[in-house]
Amino acid sequence: MKAARVGRWTALIGFFGLFFVILAFTAVIAPPERLPRSLVLALLLGPLLFPLRGLLHGRRYTHAWTSLLALFYIALGITLAAAPAERLYGLSMLFSAGLLFAGALLYIRGNRRPA
Repeated sequence: MKAARVGRWTALIGFFGLFFVILAFTAVIAPPERLPRSLVLALLLGPLLFPLRGLLHGRRYTHAWTSLLALFYIALGITLAAAPAERLYGLSMLFSAGLLFAGALLYIRGNRRPA
C-alpha cells in the first residue's frame, strides 16, 4: 500500500503542476499571439478537469485512463520543447505530465485487487 500512496501523491503533484504550468504560461508568461487566451486555456485545461474528482478521491479506474491522457501532454511537451522560444514551457509541461503518468501507473500497480 505504500507504493499506492506514493503513486497517488506523485500523480496529484504532477496533475496540479501540469495544470498550473499551462495556466501560468498561457495566461501570463507567454500568452498566445494568434488565438484568444480563453480558447487556448479551454482546449488545454478542459480535458484536465474531467479526471479531477476521481484523482482526488483515489479511484483506480480514473488513474488508469488519466495515464493515457497524460501521454497527450507528454507529446505536446516534446513538441514545444523542440522550439527554442517555447523550450521552458515544453520542458515544464513534459516534467509535470511525466510525473502524472508515472504516479498514475504506480498507483494502479500498488493498488491491485487480490486475484
